[in-house]
Amino acid sequence: MFGIYLKRELGRRKKAALVIAMGLALGIALVITVNSVSTGMRQAQDKVLQSLYGLGTDMTVTKAREAPSGDDEEQGGPRFEFDAGSDDEEEQSSDRVMTQGGQTLKSALVAEVAKQDGVAEAVGALSLNVTKVDGSFTQGEARTDDSSSQQGQGGPGGGTDQGGGSSQPRVEGGGASFGVNSYSVAGVDVSDQDLGPLATSKITKGKTFTASQTDAKVAVLSTSYAKENEYTVGETLMISGTKYKIIGIATPDSSEATTDVYLPLKQAQTLGDAKNTVTTIYVKATDSQQIDAVKATIQKNISGTTVTTSADLAETVSGSLTTASDLATSVGKWLSIAVLAAAFLVAALLTSSAVSRRVREFGTLKALGWPSRKVTRQVVGESMVNGLLGGALGIGLGLAAAYTVTAISPTLKAELGNTGGMGGGPGGGGAPGQQTSNALEIALAAPVSLSTIALAAGLAIAGGLIAGAMGGWRASRMRPADALRSVS
Repeated sequence: MFGIYLKRELGRRKKAALVIAMGLALGIALVITVNSVSTGMRQAQDKVLQSLYGLGTDMTVTKAREAPSGDDEEQGGPRFEFDAGSDDEEEQSSDRVMTQGGQTLKSALVAEVAKQDGVAEAVGALSLNVTKVDGSFTQGEARTDDSSSQQGQGGPGGGTDQGGGSSQPRVEGGGASFGVNSYSVAGVDVSDQDLGPLATSKITKGKTFTASQTDAKVAVLSTSYAKENEYTVGETLMISGTKYKIIGIATPDSSEATTDVYLPLKQAQTLGDAKNTVTTIYVKATDSQQIDAVKATIQKNISGTTVTTSADLAETVSGSLTTASDLATSVGKWLSIAVLAAAFLVAALLTSSAVSRRVREFGTLKALGWPSRKVTRQVVGESMVNGLLGGALGIGLGLAAAYTVTAISPTLKAELGNTGGMGGGPGGGGAPGQQTSNALEIALAAPVSLSTIALAAGLAIAGGLIAGAMGGWRASRMRPADALRSVS
């Protein structure tokens, strides 16, 4: 009897049922969309941090930044030496290799950090920045007024007066053409590559370092750097006069690579004239819930260092990714709550209004012997069906919206600023004393989890119960006499 009556009443009031269901559907769809986009934002931020740290890294240890001394200020920027008197148009090249940020730690500190309570593993790495300048000089010609010419040295005042007169020669033509290329190099501990700068990438061509290549002249290039400079596995890479054989091409697991060239740690130390030093110590904690305690322990026991966790690094993230994430977690959340509350209220009011129009029906049912609880059950049952229908429509709309976001994959930009002694992050370049940053582009996705679907179903049931409770309460208060008074 209950099912038959329920089916008949819903069939008679299709428009009202559809309005209630659509109101709930819009609220539920918005909740699913905002929830999935927020999840995508969190995953994007995780990818940004993993691109610097690696999946197993919990924190990094770097040297605390020191105030620049007077000598550093007088030294200025890098200097390059070239021979302007060389043969005409002879190609010249000069490399300047500097440690990233100009701040280094002794290699012995890696073992000391590994001994600290709560530290499962520690690995050292050396980040270098290489600035390469190459090009050639073109000598000019010294000319006099009588059009006689003589090859000069190409500089002001070069050449000799061949005319015997008092006219002064002048230089025409000549000049210099040089290009500047800067790239980052990371020294990797080949005995443990699960931590460190190479842990964020996978070897897609060739092979990675072996444990025996601790001081071998071999290199692994990032995909973007190899493609830009047309390098392939087996070729030779020249850095500051040293040849390195390219044995592999590494593709980052997420986002863009922050390091262009990977070398064995000892080779990087030799290249950067930084024997027995590292710029960054990558640390993995024994318990991910005790990271703050491990950080405090390292800072207390090892002076002159800066310990940076992923939480610290996340605070330096800026750009459109952060802006969109803030909107999704703040404005989006409250907008979802407001729309959902409005949908529940509208459903309750429409159900109550529908009950008011059914005074004769419910009064007659009570006159026939229906108890109040049976009338209430009937109204709640109808509201529950409307709620479930709205939930199904809302889940469908929410999934469609999330799929659309994933299909479009809008690109968000994340900029990671300097965090104390990190000098722009592991693998990032930077001259001494400079504040550097890494800009990464992340494609946004909107994954929908089973917990989100379960939340949507729960909201649909809750909406039906709220509307049914209000309508059922009003229907239960009706008396048979109300039905007689409604007869015109």
